[in-house]
Amino acid sequence: MRAQSADVLSVEEEELRGISRTVAEIEWLLLILVLLYQAFDGPPAADQAAISAGLFFYGAFVLSFRYTNFYKPESRWKIAIETFAMVLFITWVLWFTGKLASPLLNTYLLVIITCALTLGKLTTMFEMALITACFVLLGDDSPTRGLFSLAYVGGLVTQLAPMLLVAYITTMFSADIRFGLNRARLLSETDHLTGIYNMRGFAIVAGRLFDQALRYNRPVSLLMIDSDNLKAVNDRNGHEAGNCLLKLVAKCIETELRHTDVLARYGGDEFVALLPEAPAARALEVAQRISQAVAAAPLEFEGKRIETSVSIGLASYPDDGRSIDALQVRADRAMYQAKEQGRNRVVKFSV
Repeated sequence: MRAQSADVLSVEEEELRGISRTVAEIEWLLLILVLLYQAFDGPPAADQAAISAGLFFYGAFVLSFRYTNFYKPESRWKIAIETFAMVLFITWVLWFTGKLASPLLNTYLLVIITCALTLGKLTTMFEMALITACFVLLGDDSPTRGLFSLAYVGGLVTQLAPMLLVAYITTMFSADIRFGLNRARLLSETDHLTGIYNMRGFAIVAGRLFDQALRYNRPVSLLMIDSDNLKAVNDRNGHEAGNCLLKLVAKCIETELRHTDVLARYGGDEFVALLPEAPAARALEVAQRISQAVAAAPLEFEGKRIETSVSIGLASYPDDGRSIDALQVRADRAMYQAKEQGRNRVVKFSV
């Protein structure tokens, strides 16, 4: 599907922004939990000083990393670095609050859930390995003593088992939810017959590309394409033949478009295509190739050879309009002029 990769990228960017906001809330929650523990539990003065130092440095990390644009672009690497910092901070706090007997031990779950929901299985496994190493460090003042004994390993696994279970279940739920959301989005933005965008999907992707053209004053063209004989094919051969014809026309159009172009089924027997970075002369060449490709690919249906053609209207920014709606109206007007002039031709909008 044309421009699908750009659309997926934009959706991922929006998803990352939402995830980033959630991670920020988790970071502040972690800081608040440690502050509350320090305020109400009252660890020894020496330990309080160490915990306060950890709070200061971790708070400074969060502020600089997130709010002073020290690392501005949102990415999964950024979130991974933040979860790594969370592990270090939690381990530091646990060291001064009872180690594995600390009431804050389960704050590791915040890291595990964050990774499982946002970073996938591999990163979650890495974070679990890191937390396991922290458990070993916190669990014995002399790690070499009995480290590989069956009793020690069994006790370690018993302590880590709830976290491993949370990581596994959350990762599975996250994968299922993401698959379902992506599937629902795809179905809601795709024409079920031709597999190209429907008008909802076209409005999202084309609107974004047209806004970029406006921002950088770059040319963009819009084609309105109408199948000339769909009604006749339906009347003579049935709707199944008409559906086959629509799929054939869509395929012929797609073969002549670039990966960055956006094609959608406008409705009935009409299609619309947005061509970024394409001035009128370039778009006219593309439209001519589409017309020739459709005419050269007759539909073979139940032993019959059905000739077909398309009428195409063209409008371009900035000459023919300064909004995508204006281009669509004027390209549609040019398309009807092409049909009135005998069909199977391309007409550029003119005043």
